[in-house]
Parts: sequence; structure tokens; C-alpha cells
Amino acid sequence: MHGSVNGYPYEICLQAPSSKKCIFLGIPRERASTSCEAGVVALKTRSIPAADAVAESMAALRWLQDQGCRQYVFKYCSTFDSTPKGNIGPVGEAIAGALGARGVVACPAFPAAGRTVFQGHLFVGEQLLSDSSLRNHPLNPMTDSDLRRWLRRQTAHPVGLVAHATVSRGASAITRALAESANRGEHLTIVDAINEADLLAIGEACAGAPLLTGGSGIALGLARNFATAGRLKGEGARRGSHAGPAAILAGSCSAKTLEQIERHIAAHPGMAVSPDDVLAGRTTPAQAAAFAERHAGDSPIIYSSAAPDRVAASQAQFGVEAVAHAMEAFFADAARRVLAGGVSRLVVAGGETSGAVVSALGLASLEIGPEIDPGVPVLYADALAMALKSGNFGAPDFFEKALRVMEGRL
Repeated sequence: MHGSVNGYPYEICLQAPSSKKCIFLGIPRERASTSCEAGVVALKTRSIPAADAVAESMAALRWLQDQGCRQYVFKYCSTFDSTPKGNIGPVGEAIAGALGARGVVACPAFPAAGRTVFQGHLFVGEQLLSDSSLRNHPLNPMTDSDLRRWLRRQTAHPVGLVAHATVSRGASAITRALAESANRGEHLTIVDAINEADLLAIGEACAGAPLLTGGSGIALGLARNFATAGRLKGEGARRGSHAGPAAILAGSCSAKTLEQIERHIAAHPGMAVSPDDVLAGRTTPAQAAAFAERHAGDSPIIYSSAAPDRVAASQAQFGVEAVAHAMEAFFADAARRVLAGGVSRLVVAGGETSGAVVSALGLASLEIGPEIDPGVPVLYADALAMALKSGNFGAPDFFEKALRVMEGRL
């Protein structure tokens, strides 16, 4: 198994360079199909205790090793969503240790989505991460843009840096810099990238590396390595034609998702859901499913997304974990119900929400289809077409675009 795939909103997943592309939801119990050349084990580990995240990720690594994988990518969010205690650092170091790797690339850059890294600092568009809306993330507020400093708080070993002056000199210079980082005892090394050319150079430099870590953009340069080595068949992504009833579930409170919701409800039915009403039992998944059924032909959206101050008020009243658990359970049950009601196209916004939904649906694996927007593809499970979107991904018209791509109209 070899190859590489773009990212998914589970925020932490192991990618295995294995031209059918598959995503496995949780650690599989059976072997992967021999037709799978690019495989992802998706784990909902972004916000769980670091020790649990390490344990699950190591179990996924062992399964991927059993499939004969040649190279691994530990994928996390391109906005480096984590707390001072983890989970990016602990998981990255654990995998590196298991593979005997040092000077391992850590690069969340995804220029197509506006995420760039310069001098070890992460930018979202023109803003430093700490100045962006991510500073108000309800679970993982990102208050420091210095990735070395943030990652060092999570790790047992020094963190290196390959600055853009080196990256701009190409793959050979990057390879030498990573080797020097390894010799200094730096297990993880932040690597600058401000455009896709940088990501391609990093990919070339890491052709023989057992492990890379980063956002989904870090995989851009890897497929070419396998193609050059004659290890890819190069079949195109499956394109379905799903024109049945659709529903959209949005649990993200990111600024991007709020903009997308506002755009969508200007032309389509929308049902706003507040954590207070869910916790009090005034709004139920059955009501959400009934709303979706009433508007089945008009792309309805059910959303709990709200401005940061409203989210903070609910968290202050009920507790962060209670609100998060209630909303995940709400959307999970709502998803089961809308699918039982005949929905065959489902769009989910928000990493935690997406994880809760796919877990509730009991799906073991999904086939990866065409890209909707950078980093977000259509996913297929038999007669169901899905899109699972991280909060800050996608164009303003993402929801409408996703449904058109599922229909085969784009």
C-alpha cells in the first residue's frame, strides 16, 4: 500500500502512502483491499486526553504497518488545533519513536486554503494564527503563532526549524537541513512553506522519509515520488451521480462556516439550534429530521453554529464538555434520522461534528471521490454521498457547491 491523500476533518489521522483511495473510519478489523493504494485511518483524537490519542494512533500505525505501508503521514489540522498539552506533539513523537525517525517534518501549511508557515509562524490568510478567529476556538484556542514554541510545550525533545531561506533552495537543501536537525536530537522539525512549490520541494526531499507530519497540504509532493518509482496506477477518482434528497448539518462555530451558513440560508431553508434548547430538551433530533424531510427538495441546513460570545455563554452556564457532548450527540442522532428518512446526500461542517456523525452511522470505510474545494472531497459509502468539512475550509458557497459535485454537475 502506498500513495497519499488530502485531509479530513477528524483533525488527527494517520495517512498511509498505499489508485483507489480509501478512508477507514477508526482502526479497521480486517485487511485493506489490494486495490487500495492510498489509505487513511481517520481517528477522532484531536481533543481527547493525550495518552488516549497516542494509544489509538499507535494502534492505527501497527495496522498500517501490517498492510505493508511504505511511508506514513500523521495529519493534523492546518491551523494546528491543539492545547499546550497536546495532542500533536505527543502523537508525533510516539510515531517517530516507533519508526526510528528524527528530524521529522512538521508543516501544517496549506496555501490553497490560506495557511502558510514563515519563520516558524503560522498564518491564516494575512493574519498570524493568534490574531485570527482561531484564537476563540471553543475547544482548542490558538493563542500563539510560533509553532516551535507551541509544539515544544507538548514534546519531550527539542523542536527544529527549516526556515524559508533554506526551503527556497529546493529539495536537496531541505534534505540536508532535516538531517542536521536529526543530528541535533530534534525529533520534530517545523518546515516553512508559503506556496505549493514549497510543498512540492518538501515532498521531493522526503521521498525516503518514513514519516511526515502536517496538514493535508504536506501530501501534495508525495504522490509524484511514488509515480516516479512506478508504484501508482494513476486511476482517477470515482465520480458519482447522486441527485436524491440532501441535508446539511453544521456544528462548527468558525468564522468561515458562519459565512457559509449565512450564504446558504439566504436561498435555502435553515433551522437554527441552540445548545441551551438541546440541553433542555426543547429541540430534539426528531424535530431536526422532520424539518429536513419537509424541505427535502431544497437543500435544508440544520445548524448550531453561533458567534464566539454566544458559545462562551452556553459553555459558562453548562460547562464546555457538557455542551460539546450534547451537540455531538444531537447531530449524530439527527444524521441517523435524516438518512433513515431517505437523504442520500449529506454535508457535515465541523471536525467534531463530522466525527460524531460518521461514528453514529457505523461506517467502516469510505471511498474518496472528487475534490469540492481544496482539502475537502466527496466521500462515498454505497448509495450515500457525503462531504465532511473542517470548520475553516471551503469557499463561501461551499454547501451549494458540494451538493452539485455530488450530482456530477461540477
